[in-house]
Amino acid sequence: MIRLETPLGDNVLKLHAGDRVLLSGIIYTCRDEAHLKIQKDGFPFDPKGAVIYHCGPVVDEEQKKIVAAGPTTSARMNDLTKPMLDAGVRALIGKGGMSAAVRDELRGRAVYFAFTGGCAALAASRMELIGCHYPELGMAESIWEIRLTDLPVVVGIDAHGGDLFSR
Repeated sequence: MIRLETPLGDNVLKLHAGDRVLLSGIIYTCRDEAHLKIQKDGFPFDPKGAVIYHCGPVVDEEQKKIVAAGPTTSARMNDLTKPMLDAGVRALIGKGGMSAAVRDELRGRAVYFAFTGGCAALAASRMELIGCHYPELGMAESIWEIRLTDLPVVVGIDAHGGDLFSR
C-alpha cells in the first residue's frame, strides 16, 4: 500500500495502474456545474497539486459533517477535465474510468484514482468537512473542501497511459 498526502507532486508520476493507495490531505469535490463555474470564474482554491473528487456528497451542514460521499460517474466530466489538468490538478477520483482523450491528457502529469461505488459511508468515515465553495450551486454541485485520512483508492489510469478500464 502506497501512502500519499496532498498536495500531490511528481510522486504521482511513478504510480502504475492497479497500485493501491491510501490518500490523505485536502481534496475538493467537483461535478459538472462546478467545473463549468471554475472555467467561467476561476478556481476558488489553488489547483497546483490538488485532487478533485467527482462526488456530490450528502452534507449535514448544521453539524458540519459529511454523511455520505460516494463517487459519481467520472465520464460525465470527460470534456471538462483538460482545463483542470492544465491548471495543475494532479489527481482525479471517481468511478467508472474516463475517456481515451482524458487518458492521453493525464500522460506525464496526473492520475485517475478509482473509488468503489456503493462505499459512500466508508468514504465519509475518512472525511472531515473544512468548507464550501460556490454554495449557490446546491449541495451536490458545490465544491466541498474536505480533509481525508487514509481513503483507500486504486490507480485506475496512470501517467504512463496504463488504464485498468481499457482492459
